[in-house]
Parts: sequence; structure tokens; C-alpha cells
Amino acid sequence: MRKPRKRLGDLLIESGLISDDQLQKALAEKGEDQKLGDALLQRGYITEQQLIEVLEFQLGIPHISLYRYPFDPTLFHLIPKEVAKRHLIIPLKKEENRLFVAMSDPMDYFAIEDLRLSTGFQIETAIATKDDIVRSINKYYEIDAGLEEFFVEAKSDQPKNEAVVDDDSPIVKLVNQILANAVAQKASDIHIDPHETKVLIRIRVDGLLQTERQLPKYMQNMLIARVKILANLDITEHRVPQDGRFKATVDLRPIDLRVSSLPTVYGEKIVMRLLDMSSSLNDLQQLGFNQVNLKRFESMIKRPNGIVLITGPTGSGKSSTLYATLNRLNQEEVNIITVEDPVEYQVEGVNQIQVYPNVGLTFAAGLRSILRQDPNIIMVGEIRDKETVEIAVRASLTGHLVLSTIHTNDSLSTITRLMDMGVEPFLIASSINGIVAQRLVRKVCRDCAHRESASKREIEIFARRGIKIDHVVRGKGCSSCNMTGYKGRLAIHEVLDLSDEIKNLILNDEPFSRLREEARRQKTIFLLDDGLLKVKQGLTTTEEVLRVALME
Repeated sequence: MRKPRKRLGDLLIESGLISDDQLQKALAEKGEDQKLGDALLQRGYITEQQLIEVLEFQLGIPHISLYRYPFDPTLFHLIPKEVAKRHLIIPLKKEENRLFVAMSDPMDYFAIEDLRLSTGFQIETAIATKDDIVRSINKYYEIDAGLEEFFVEAKSDQPKNEAVVDDDSPIVKLVNQILANAVAQKASDIHIDPHETKVLIRIRVDGLLQTERQLPKYMQNMLIARVKILANLDITEHRVPQDGRFKATVDLRPIDLRVSSLPTVYGEKIVMRLLDMSSSLNDLQQLGFNQVNLKRFESMIKRPNGIVLITGPTGSGKSSTLYATLNRLNQEEVNIITVEDPVEYQVEGVNQIQVYPNVGLTFAAGLRSILRQDPNIIMVGEIRDKETVEIAVRASLTGHLVLSTIHTNDSLSTITRLMDMGVEPFLIASSINGIVAQRLVRKVCRDCAHRESASKREIEIFARRGIKIDHVVRGKGCSSCNMTGYKGRLAIHEVLDLSDEIKNLILNDEPFSRLREEARRQKTIFLLDDGLLKVKQGLTTTEEVLRVALME
């Protein structure tokens, strides 16, 4: 008699991956057509690798890693790219009348039956992660398709319009493939770097650049022309920098791309910034604030007036924090107006203004007009000059809550920076509620994480900050994190609440060291401390924290 198969939820609880509460919550909130595994993945309770290992046990189907798998390119014509993407399936090998395929859902019997009828082979399945399959499809399908056609097209210096506009032309397919690959790997930027004898395509994943592929030099002009046509730039102008943007749908996901071209010695360098419209974080709880900092930040944004500043270098997640804050404050009874450059994500119920300096609509001009629109909450994309900061201060003093960003290294140096911009100390003390400094660090990959003893140097660093540590968590490197040991990013924060004591120090023009002492006395968690606490929780590594936060 056949042993009854255990349910997925029970298996996950038995293996200690989720709690009963998490299972009940996922079951209650998931859509009718959504599978339980997908619902748990979406909420971040488990990783895809953990789900696959449990499914392997439950179904008795082996799981496989596609990282550097020796694919047989002759099999790709058996399963067209569209079918492979739709069913998340990729051919592995052929033995007599059997075709071995990797699938993300080996229970999809319709897809298996379709495949059997269309190929004439008996289908044998293995499980692979969705990310692994999408990455492999984008990387290996049609990788060299039609590239030889470039030899003919590349003879002329000026690219022919048909070659860069026609959907079936190899250059269009190549650009689409580069975009699809970047989206599959959750990249934030794509770099097209011209060199003397080649063109490098690099993508930035989790804050670090990696080379995706190398293309021959003769493809450079047509590749750049295609991107410029998409972004509505002048393809005949190669001597001056240009900026543009375009929208694309990649694997049914709307992506907004900002394009920048820069003339270099070997041709134009193109950088595309990807904004995934479907994945914008809209919940403060998901941003990685620890409980103390979250409480402080929420008390700052609940006040009816004052300025809340978020500071950090470019690419430190300031926009995500601002949008998550706007989502929290977005109620029917308040009027929220923003002035941004550019408007990155559209938020329903919020009036957003795009800055156009060439027609005179600057941050300062936009902010001045906003004040006549009866707002409750104002968001200024960035404070860049004295004029903007003066209007922001005035707005906060007349009963508005103002949210904005500024480029400084930490929360306390923001006060010095505002004074350098010409803001009077009494205005800083009376208008600013608080300052949040933040950085992004890479998270340890949950699939290959292992505990190890802390090194002597690590114990010293932690002891200097008054924290005791014995063990740290590091990633060994696996297929799901591209052998880096890291997957995804989280923010570390420094939340400075401007108390009466700090305001008095600012008013009396006390030195920076006194401000730091007072902040420490108020138990402010500095960037480095927050990072080290996250190392202790096993979320990141000491190397990552020291990469973004300075030791004092």
C-alpha cells in the first residue's frame, strides 16, 4: 500500500524552516491560484533553494544546479525560447529516447505532456530554481544567433536604421537579451564599456560590478545606436554627453530605464539605470530598521511639522526609504506633494512634480509653488543649494512636514553641512526633527550560510564598540548567489533625534566632538554599531560593514 504523501506545509514545519504561525498567515493571505511555495517565497519566509530541497524529498525528484552546467546547445532547438520561458523549463541532456529537462515546477503535468508530444521524447524531470532557469535561458539561448550578420552591417561607420529598429535584427535581439539577463539577476545598472579592441557589458548586482560578456569591437556602433534610439537620443551626436529614459517590459515586468551616454577615448560609454516598477519597497518594516531606530524614525515622521533628512552617498537606498515613508503617511485626509528629479516611482494618491531646470522649474521654484497648494507633507527629492534649504526651513516653520535627502557621510556631519550652506544655527535647531544616515550592505546568502568562529581581529573590532561576539555567519558560495556568498542587500541606519540638549549645543555653536558625545549619551546607534549588530544576527559580514561604514 502506498504511503500517503505529506503536505508541503507540514514538511517545511518539520524541517524547522517555517513556524506554524507563518504557514497559517501565508495560507490566509495567498491568492486562489497561488501555490503555497510561491506565497512563502514572496514573504521571504524561505528561500527557493530550501523549497526545492523539501520538494525533492516530498516528490522524490532530484534537484540540480545550473551554475556552469555543461549544456548541449544542439538541444535548444527542441524547446523554443518562448516555451522555455513560459513553462520555466530548460533541456539538459538526451539519452536514447529520453530527454532530461530542469523545471521549476515538476508537478506541471500539462507542460510535460506538451513537451512529450512536441519533441517525441520521454520526458525526465529535475527541479531547479526559477532564478537559475531564467538566468540560463537568457544566457545560452540564441547567444550567437545571427552575430555573423554583424560582419556585413558593421562595415559602414554609420549604422543603418533598419538594423537597429527592426525587431528581428540581431542587434535588437542582443539588446533585449542584455536587458532580460540584467533583470533576471536583479541588477541595478548596465554598463556598456568601449575598450580599444573590445566592448565589455558589465552589470551591477548588489552594489558591485561584474562582467557579463565581452563583445567584438565592430558591434560597438550598432549596439550604442540601438540604445540611443530606445532612449530617444541623437544618434549622430558623439561628442557631448546625453541623457534620456525609456520604459520596457521584460518578462511581463515593467522596467523604467534611465540612460546616460558619455564620450570617451574609445567611443561612447553607456550606463543604464534600471528601476523595477514592480519591486519598489513600500513598507518601513522591510527596510532593515532595528526596533529602536524604527521607533525613533516613526516618532519623527508623526510630528505635524519639521524637517526629516535622509542622508548617504548615491546608491545607498535613500529613495526607497523616502517612498516607504510616503506610503506610511499617505492617508486620505492629508495632501502630499513631491518635487523630484527624476520621479522614480509613481505613488497613487501623491502629487508628484518632475524638475525641469531648462524651463526654470528647479527644486526651489517647485517648492515655492507647492507652498501655495495647501500641502500637509512635502517631499523634496534632494537639497542641493542654499535657496532650496531656506524654502524647506521656511515651509517646516509654517506648519508643514518636509522630507528630503542630502549628501553627507553621517547624521552629525549633516548639521555642519547645513551651516556651511549658510543656514543659521537657530533655524537648524528649530526646524529639524531628525536625521537618518544609511548605507546598503550585502546580505549573506541564506542557501550557503554557515557559522564559523569569529577571527581575532573581528573580536577586537566588536569589543571596541562594546559588543561581545563568538560566531559569525558567512556564505560559502553556491549557484543561487553566483558563488559570491551574498544575495540581496539590506540597509544599516543611524537615526539621530534632535533632542533639546543637541539643539542647545547647535545654538551655542559647540564643536562637533560635543555633538557626538551628546548623541552617544542619548544611546544613538551609529552606522558602524548597527552594522555590527546585524553581523551578530547573521545577516551580513564584518567585511561588508567596514566597506561602507568608517571606524572612528
